Amino acid sequence: MRQRLFLTLSLAVGLLSASAQTKSGGITKEMLQEFQSSQKHCGKERVIANAISGMSIDALAKNYQGAALPLDTHFSIETPKQSITDQKSSGRCWMFSGLNVLRSNYTLKHDSVAIEFSQAYLFFWDQLEKANLMLQGVIETAAKPIDDPRVQFFFHYPINDGGTFCGVADLAPKYGLVPSDVQPETYTSENTSKARSLIASKLREFGLQLREMVAKKQKAADIAKAKTSMLGQIYHFLELTLGVPTQTFTYAFKDKNGRALGAAKEYTPLTFYQEVVGGPLNGTFIMVMNDPRHEYYKTYEVEYDRHTYDGTNWKYLNLPMDEIEQLAIASLKDGRKMYSSYDVGKLLDRQRGYASLDNFDYGAVFGTTFPMDKAQRISTFDSGSTHAMTLTAVDLDAEGKPLKWKVENSWGASNGQQGCLIMTAEWFREYMFRLVVNKKYVSERLLKAFDTKPTMLSPEDPLFLPDE
Repeated sequence: MRQRLFLTLSLAVGLLSASAQTKSGGITKEMLQEFQSSQKHCGKERVIANAISGMSIDALAKNYQGAALPLDTHFSIETPKQSITDQKSSGRCWMFSGLNVLRSNYTLKHDSVAIEFSQAYLFFWDQLEKANLMLQGVIETAAKPIDDPRVQFFFHYPINDGGTFCGVADLAPKYGLVPSDVQPETYTSENTSKARSLIASKLREFGLQLREMVAKKQKAADIAKAKTSMLGQIYHFLELTLGVPTQTFTYAFKDKNGRALGAAKEYTPLTFYQEVVGGPLNGTFIMVMNDPRHEYYKTYEVEYDRHTYDGTNWKYLNLPMDEIEQLAIASLKDGRKMYSSYDVGKLLDRQRGYASLDNFDYGAVFGTTFPMDKAQRISTFDSGSTHAMTLTAVDLDAEGKPLKWKVENSWGASNGQQGCLIMTAEWFREYMFRLVVNKKYVSERLLKAFDTKPTMLSPEDPLFLPDE
């Protein structure tokens, strides 16, 4: 009894103290009392509290009845299968998906060939180009104060692993491609966080030095020379962690059983690119996006959202989902895979490799609902494009409408459905964002809309974080 009285007095003193220290807008004693009196302490609530304290929320919210049913893996339209890649602990999904598309395009014409391009090789140039983009951006904004939003953008995000298909389209024609067994992965290419943080630190240091040179009105030639020296240090760092970029190599194409198809030939990365891809990628595709916050059938461009300083910003045509679905279906019917991106963490059953709005019922666990629509989720940073994957199949009903979709992922062959994910049509509409499609599958009406002058958007927008 004495102990209970002590606890009661302690709580009262604590509430009075909280009330005395609370300003208008803070949590008051009356609010706390309202919170406490509104709590339910029935048997059901105790069972839920006990369950949450001893297991994951996902395990408690999972629809086990649905998970017990066999997963329908039939697809009425499916592109040829290819080997599954693994980005490991890196944010290079955009590159894996983009290179998956390029190799699938090649094998459509050479169906006996099995090939995979080196992500480590192209990643080297991606990181060097992003370092240059940051330093040049710092020079061009050096007259602005350090707390200017654009200046802060460069110092906040000096370098990253992420990106979009635009990076592949700019980097591969400029630096070429090599097979994965010519320049294999390194520990750092598969585990990028430490090297990225160290390079970012050096870039911020270099950025301050360049701002000081501009402030002292040093000659443009001297500033450019200093930037070149700084990039030389970054280049050295990349060689140590990612390996020396391949310059020439001897290679023989192989079939799916590993047998050589003809004699080996000498290549440079650029001559190899010419043989397996051909000409430039820019101009052959359009990027479409579903962003219900903005007007549809309009083109938008994201400022500074590119991989190379002299490259192309991310430009896209905003479309409703039914238009995007029709573009995807047309491409898949012709055997062409596509770069696509999603908010992959939402309602995904990773073990089954299945994304469905019915996988988890978090509202039932907490006695609430989660009613925000797609536009509201984007605007509040609750949802956005987080991961790129290669769209590879669709299952259509008798009327030609999608029932489900399939993507090749880059989390390894043992993940999900033999390295792939299956997505219901409903989930696809809510959490799919970007699609890159060859212009041959796009109507003249949409191509005309894509070619209009774009509205420039800020790179700080919640939807324009890079795919990782």
